[in-house]
Amino acid sequence: MELPHPILIVSYVDETQSALSAVLSKAGVEAVVCSSFCEAENLALKDLYCGILVDLPSIIKSKGEEKIVAYTLANFFPTLRVRTMGGMLVPMAMPGSAKQDKSLDDFLHKTCAAYTPRPLREFRRHPVCLSTLVSYKGDEFRGFSLNISWGGMFIVDLQAERFGIGDNVSILLPEFGCSITADVRRVKPWDILRHPPGIGLCFGRLDEDVAQVISGITRTSKEFDRDRLTA
Repeated sequence: MELPHPILIVSYVDETQSALSAVLSKAGVEAVVCSSFCEAENLALKDLYCGILVDLPSIIKSKGEEKIVAYTLANFFPTLRVRTMGGMLVPMAMPGSAKQDKSLDDFLHKTCAAYTPRPLREFRRHPVCLSTLVSYKGDEFRGFSLNISWGGMFIVDLQAERFGIGDNVSILLPEFGCSITADVRRVKPWDILRHPPGIGLCFGRLDEDVAQVISGITRTSKEFDRDRLTA
């Protein structure tokens, strides 16, 4: 099965990058090589990838921000940690880490093939309930938020199907008297699991007043609120 998107390769060592890239090329898989985990994160914020192939010694050597990003990526993407020995690639499990595939073939053709690619989330979601008034195609719909971030918000709407992916809406936050333009990125109808239906929105440009409101709600500044995990 051909993967619809590339695999990210991360290694601090040029020779290892070349070796891993050659192995994926031989398997007929497109690869994007990164010399750091932060570089891989920046790419994953913009494009879609089916998984990440990581040089184990690079994970071990990572420190500070790099280590946090490595942990975040490994929890977001299908990940195979490996060592290279000559032209061979050997999967390596880390103590306490999640289970991983025992072979490159299983990783690519089972785990990565079954994964639904999605962009890495840039900002942390903050659970907060805010009254909302969504303007859409000349109509207005009252709702409330489940969460908000510097990048967008999720608004509960019992008839979420009325919206379409890519539609532009305007959101009024009556409590704060400010409006935000946004694009619909997700439409989530009511389901049998009883998860709240609604729309996931991506904000457009934030003016200074709106930025102050979000800063007050999340109690963070935009540059320090990346969506990263810590072990």
